[in-house]
Amino acid sequence: MSEKEPILVCGASGQQGGAVMKSLTEQGLKVRALTRKPSTAEALKSSEVEVFMGDLCDRASLDLALKGVKKVFLMTTFFEEGMEAEVRQGITTIDAAQAAGVEHLVFSSVSSADKNTGIPHFESKWKVEQYIHKVGLPATILRPVGFMENFGTYWPPSPEGVLSLPLWPETSSMMIALRDIGAFAAAAFTRPEDFIGESIDLASDTLTMPEVAEALSKTMHRPIRFEPLPDEQAEAAMGRDFALMFAWFNRVGYSVDIPALEKKWKVPLTRFKTFLQSVSWAKPISK
Repeated sequence: MSEKEPILVCGASGQQGGAVMKSLTEQGLKVRALTRKPSTAEALKSSEVEVFMGDLCDRASLDLALKGVKKVFLMTTFFEEGMEAEVRQGITTIDAAQAAGVEHLVFSSVSSADKNTGIPHFESKWKVEQYIHKVGLPATILRPVGFMENFGTYWPPSPEGVLSLPLWPETSSMMIALRDIGAFAAAAFTRPEDFIGESIDLASDTLTMPEVAEALSKTMHRPIRFEPLPDEQAEAAMGRDFALMFAWFNRVGYSVDIPALEKKWKVPLTRFKTFLQSVSWAKPISK
């Protein structure tokens, strides 16, 4: 890959896209950031990053962003418009990438997308994976588990020090730091001979929720305890999709062999306790 050819990063203004951009630019690679948000465009610009405005469902904007691009990082999202829109995002981007002559697509899916889980946002990503295979675009599929960052955003401890999720205390929860997804994406782009054609489930650590609460307590210097959220309250608290996901975690769960993952791909992974030392939201509150 020529150093002058930018790698198109879709969803560049989000957490995952931002982590991928950081990993790529740290290796001296040029990035073309695709974002829908004018408010973030200026903040994304740098000597290594050029910014294009575009939408994954808008073929014309994708065609423009893909000019001169041979590598693409794609992540789709269901948060704003639902699962059908997520599938459209994937199909539209894949079609545009194929027409542009893209030589390597890295798609961020979800771990166990291929396991017929019945979880709507797992199934939508699986449909995108299937479409990649159908059209024959050279690709690497990364399948991360849930993000460690979620404990500082979606599911933080309450001010009273309670971590509450619809998980059994004995359920082992696999998680990954966004930086590790970025590192795997960068490895895929710089080692295409190893990664093209591969589908890789990603995880960095596995802990029960009482263990998570203990780690948070030690890092944040305040007592935090885990209290399971009753199943009957889960759907009202977080919606049907996530309630189904947590129920699946209790029954089945992810099954990534973390030591084998590190050994095979030689990408260092971040343990949860190490991750907590690096994020501002987990630091003790000054009195």
